[in-house]
Amino acid sequence: MAVEASLTESKPVAVIGAGSWGTALAMVAARNRHDVTLWAREREVVNSIATDRRNPFYLSDFELPENIRATSSLEDALRDASLVLVVVPSHAFREMIGSMLPFINDEMVIVSATKGVENRTLMRMDEVIADVCGDKFEDRFVALSGPSFAREVAKGDPTAIVAASRDCALSAAAQKQLSSSVFRVYTNDDVIGVELGGAVKNVVAIASGVVRGLGFGTNAVAAIITRGLAEMTRLALACGARAETMAGLAGLGDLVLTCTGELSRNRHVGVELGRGRKLSDILAEMREIAEGVKTTRAVYELGERLNIDMPITASIHALLYEDKSALEAAGELMGRPLRRE
Repeated sequence: MAVEASLTESKPVAVIGAGSWGTALAMVAARNRHDVTLWAREREVVNSIATDRRNPFYLSDFELPENIRATSSLEDALRDASLVLVVVPSHAFREMIGSMLPFINDEMVIVSATKGVENRTLMRMDEVIADVCGDKFEDRFVALSGPSFAREVAKGDPTAIVAASRDCALSAAAQKQLSSSVFRVYTNDDVIGVELGGAVKNVVAIASGVVRGLGFGTNAVAAIITRGLAEMTRLALACGARAETMAGLAGLGDLVLTCTGELSRNRHVGVELGRGRKLSDILAEMREIAEGVKTTRAVYELGERLNIDMPITASIHALLYEDKSALEAAGELMGRPLRRE
């Protein structure tokens, strides 16, 4: 499908992180006629994009638009940027924001495309950026989430996501600069719900993969998705989110995609665990991060802190960190006391 760019004023965009999702979002912004600077840690990525127009490690079969340039300098990447998309794993988010801090200003809109909860502090990414940057930048934050496999976005397949900010003007700015006929961005002011939906769905996706790896059918997957949504909603409401957000793109939409899509890294981890493989061996084969592995620990601890019943998260936590087998973890779920839905 041909990608039709939206008619929007061209503005400099910085994308911090050149993994699959960062590369795909850089392509989205470039197709919308923005000048995009893509920051990559690896010099090899920077050189390859300059000479071959390709990211050698991620989405390498896609030629990148000419208005994407790569750099390994944060100062260079952030210079003159109006929209800054931070696309790094949640465990690296705090360090990255700290490194960016000398080069960001209060005119920039900071968009987090990171899905996760920070281990130890149990902070969402909006809380992390406020903790690192202080009040000066807290209100310049937008959370970007929703059902979106990077490869399909890069191809130009129709995709719908959500941009959430407490300042509606900021989410509208992200919407305007990123939206096109095939990449539809909705706005929302429920930052808590959008961020927690994007985090918890990865934990549930591991569970959906486990039941497939054990050889169970789609009945079991449907049950995991449905009860996972209930679990996700309980936690989000306890943290101050709105229930309707969990029924939207950042909640149910992303949950269904990640639990059923063959491109889901978290589901893949679950499938392999269900087949009896060791977590360390599975992760050693993966170049990209399965966020749900680290997020499981944080979400489990957050649920414990708030006294929220989260049986799926507890079972996956036991599988990943308490040496339970996949069959034992699934058995604990099915053996829970019967009650009203």
